Amino acid sequence: MNQNGENGAKYLGEGIAKCVTLTSLNLDLTYNNIGENGAKYLGEGIARCVTLTSLNLNLANNSIGENGAKYLGEGIAKCVTLTSLNLCLVNNSIDDNGAKYLGEGIARCVTLTSLNLNLANNSIGENGAKYLGERIARCATLTSLNLCLVNNSIGDNGAKYLGEGIAKCVTLTSLNLYLYYNGIGENGAKYLGEGIAKCVSLISLNLNLDHNNIGENGAK
Repeated sequence: MNQNGENGAKYLGEGIAKCVTLTSLNLDLTYNNIGENGAKYLGEGIARCVTLTSLNLNLANNSIGENGAKYLGEGIAKCVTLTSLNLCLVNNSIDDNGAKYLGEGIARCVTLTSLNLNLANNSIGENGAKYLGERIARCATLTSLNLCLVNNSIGDNGAKYLGEGIAKCVTLTSLNLYLYYNGIGENGAKYLGEGIAKCVSLISLNLNLDHNNIGENGAK
């Protein structure tokens, strides 16, 4: 574990910004205390990499918060040629607004075929799930979606919104959905099932709803 902090993230962002012909970027800064300002510097750097097709960014445990998520979303939005996005923001105090900003950025990546979004252990409720569902629905070329919202508070309504968004991803062939510890009941399970049922091209499905309250009716 390094302790780069926001200044370290600033230097990295400045360096990345100069690599204007990058097509693939893999950056892991887990546990580095970069905060929202560090996320801003990284977002600004990534925004300059307009030829990126693959972005893997792991910023777990960095306290970036709502504003940090906004800066990252703005940076990702400029990477309009992305086909693969892997974004890990576990345990970063991201709320509904933060989820909205991230979703807005992802929605601009209209050529995405693979999206891996890990927002476990944040503070995302039903509105955040709504924003994510609506934005993911705009990724019309997605074939693979891995979405992890473990230990948030999306509830039945949040599950409904996610189901509605997933239902519009008609080109999906692979779906991995991790929603345990989210207060989802049988209605939420119903909504998810209805949405998934519309993904008629699916050949691989992994759905984890452990530690919710779906009951036997929700499992029908």
